[in-house]
Amino acid sequence: MQIEIDPLSPVPLYQQLRDRVVEGIAGGTLRPGDQLAPVRQLAARFGINVATVSKGYDLLRAEGLVRSNRSAGSVVARGPRSATAEEAAWSSADRDAWAGRLATVLAEGVAQGEQDETIVAAAKEILSGFAAQRRNGGER
Repeated sequence: MQIEIDPLSPVPLYQQLRDRVVEGIAGGTLRPGDQLAPVRQLAARFGINVATVSKGYDLLRAEGLVRSNRSAGSVVARGPRSATAEEAAWSSADRDAWAGRLATVLAEGVAQGEQDETIVAAAKEILSGFAAQRRNGGER
């Protein structure tokens, strides 16, 4: 998967990196067992600090989406519907954190004057897009 980040975006680079990987997993472009680029390689490619890439990977590991070890590097740990019931069970704190981020994104739409129906339709379209990507083998 080709990861792209925007150095001019107000979103921190580590967060952009994390978000692109999550989107790749959701869309099926990245599947369990897929190797992620090494931290140093990604840092060199984007001309950013190794710590920035590490921070993005750390977030993914904390969320259980990526696992790392010295011999295999960082690999995708799971994908949509690939987790066991135990792995898929979020703690209430994890679910609350996710719901908080979702609330902020929805609030942005409302604050910008979007109608509730438009926001819901956009969310459904995005989810449908991820499902379509998975059906097409991860191709956009």
